[in-house]
Amino acid sequence: MSHAVQITQPAIVLLVEDDHDLRREMAGYLEAQGYEVRQAASAAQARELLEQQSVDVAVLDVNLPGEDGLSLCRRLAVEGGPAILMLSALGDPVDRILGLEIGADDYVVKPIPPRELLARVKALMRRRSAGAQATKRSAYAFAGFRLDLAARQLTAPNGMLLLLTRGELSILATLLENARSVVTREALLGVIKGEEPEIVGRGVDLHISRLRRKIEAQTDHEIIKTHRGVGYVLDAMVVRQ
Repeated sequence: MSHAVQITQPAIVLLVEDDHDLRREMAGYLEAQGYEVRQAASAAQARELLEQQSVDVAVLDVNLPGEDGLSLCRRLAVEGGPAILMLSALGDPVDRILGLEIGADDYVVKPIPPRELLARVKALMRRRSAGAQATKRSAYAFAGFRLDLAARQLTAPNGMLLLLTRGELSILATLLENARSVVTREALLGVIKGEEPEIVGRGVDLHISRLRRKIEAQTDHEIIKTHRGVGYVLDAMVVRQ
């Protein structure tokens, strides 16, 4: 008697790196771990590949010939697009902050060991899956604001739309899920960067700071409060819609 076998499609990773040897090394390691890898040496080649097939994770070098990786990141950071990992040979914090602000999910300074690359891709895949589940929860209303998870939009009490980055969305959704309870900084690090909080530095503080600026510009209330040495709390009544 025959039994049907369910086949799981491998995750697809797009590597955009102009260093041919480095790109082949990274691709070979990911392929050995079961990933399907597409390779591009420029943003133009990457766009051609993406016209033929969507991908789950895009690994983008910042310093590409022609259109740079930050510009390509901005194009890819749309709802339903791939998770994005930026690579840079320079440790410039301005580039890192800009990459995160325009939609990158993670940012790493090269050289990156193959095992760390694999760990970060796995973490992005977990977050991608979790994010797909989160959008099914629809929306939250709090303190006159409304967060639409699917649209990744925060509507202020006056009706103004406040666009959120992926990291801001993940943190705000987590705070809303745990309204009026303290969420530790370590827990929020896990939300935005998978399971390697020791690597990502002050990423939570950056996202919280931006969230506060966007929210507090529209209200007189302090909605996100800091519990020093512990974490953060969203101090408002929340209604799930």
